[in-house]
Amino acid sequence: MGELLGLLKVVVVQGKRLVIRDFKSSDPYVIAKLGDQVAKTKVINSCLNPVWNEELTFSLTEPVGVLNLEVFDKDRFKADDKMGHAYLNLQPLVSAARLSHALRVSSGEMTLRKVVPDTDNCLVRESSISLINGEVVQSVWLRLCAVESGEIELKVRLIETRDGPS
Repeated sequence: MGELLGLLKVVVVQGKRLVIRDFKSSDPYVIAKLGDQVAKTKVINSCLNPVWNEELTFSLTEPVGVLNLEVFDKDRFKADDKMGHAYLNLQPLVSAARLSHALRVSSGEMTLRKVVPDTDNCLVRESSISLINGEVVQSVWLRLCAVESGEIELKVRLIETRDGPS
């Protein structure tokens, strides 16, 4: 495992227009993976537009990886159904954190970088990476892949170790 850059705090905020996997609805939950680290949200019963507002924490190390998300429908008597997957490249967040150190800004709010949707990411719309009172923060809407519809909203914060990314 590489050098520790800090903690990655991922708030799984909500889902929109998730697919039906049961008779009339679904019971969605999200599994987030970063390298060999795995975290899971609670199940929201009978909801296609769930609100989790649940924070998941990961250690972020070099080399910087990709945050993978999988959405499932909880089933009682059989294997859980897949409701799509998405990913978020964390390199822009770490690059923005390095920029914030170069700028030596520790208070207030400043946009450090914008990330636009393209074929290499799952972004629904442009996302800004900001420095807010010393923390590097990104809010994103991710489109779920391999399904008819569905989006997941995340708020991602990098809580850096003392020295921060170099």
